[in-house]
Amino acid sequence: MISRILVSGVSGPIGAALLPSLKAREYEVTRLVRGTATGERQILWDPAKPISPESVSGFDAVIHLAGESIIGRWTEAKKKAIRDSRVLGTHNLAQALAQSKDKPQVFISSSAIGYYGDRDDEVLNEESASGTGFLADVCREWEAATRAASDAAIRTVQIRTGVVLSLHGGALKKMLTPFKMGVGGKVGNGRQWMSWIDVQDMVGAIHHILKTDLVHGPVNMVAPRPVTNAEFTRTLADVLSRPAIFPMPAFAVKLAFGEMGETVLLGSQRVEPARLVAGGYPFRFTDLRASLENTLKG
Repeated sequence: MISRILVSGVSGPIGAALLPSLKAREYEVTRLVRGTATGERQILWDPAKPISPESVSGFDAVIHLAGESIIGRWTEAKKKAIRDSRVLGTHNLAQALAQSKDKPQVFISSSAIGYYGDRDDEVLNEESASGTGFLADVCREWEAATRAASDAAIRTVQIRTGVVLSLHGGALKKMLTPFKMGVGGKVGNGRQWMSWIDVQDMVGAIHHILKTDLVHGPVNMVAPRPVTNAEFTRTLADVLSRPAIFPMPAFAVKLAFGEMGETVLLGSQRVEPARLVAGGYPFRFTDLRASLENTLKG
């Protein structure tokens, strides 16, 4: 039975939604935090440094969500921060859990559908091969960094997250201002696939993984019905009662955002949540419009 949970990365949009849901279910939650502890049940850590196994011993589950944002120009310094925050942080945490006296039952560690690279219209599931490029390389190393935990017989799950629909951060929040102003539109030709998930299903799927002992390895955290960028932007504009007639050409994306824009905004991943579906997870939102309407109603 799981009662004590250690969580990292709670300041992001997923963590912001997950934390209250864990507390509502009366789990005893301790946070891994950087900088200065501001309250009880917090453990200070530096992702770039080894962690004391004693400090992370005794938890039933560990949910690791921390990582440098990928948004921004990918300078060499930014790339190093993205890679190190994910790979080093995950490696150090997995090593500490593996060496702890009282190991967790389950270790849930973030990854992303960037693992698959730019795959056009190919339908991708957890058995699909990894792609090429910086983000795919980082995701492979990120997932491999959990190996110490799985080798120590800790049930280890890598959650490959798509575009999370939340007002607390991520892609949707950044898109809202131009769309509300009526100057939004498709990116590039709009044919690239966007695999999205409502933040409520993101949280629900994590709870599903916590209590489903047979789930291990990579799990695609996306809704069953991905959409093209053109459909996504058209639907968002319609929900906001605004036009979507100002496309951003591919050359402008590359000029404004460089490699990040080419990979994240123009890249295509048509991903299906095969393992969640097979495991019987009951998605609350399978329709993009319903998710956007619910998210934006406040």
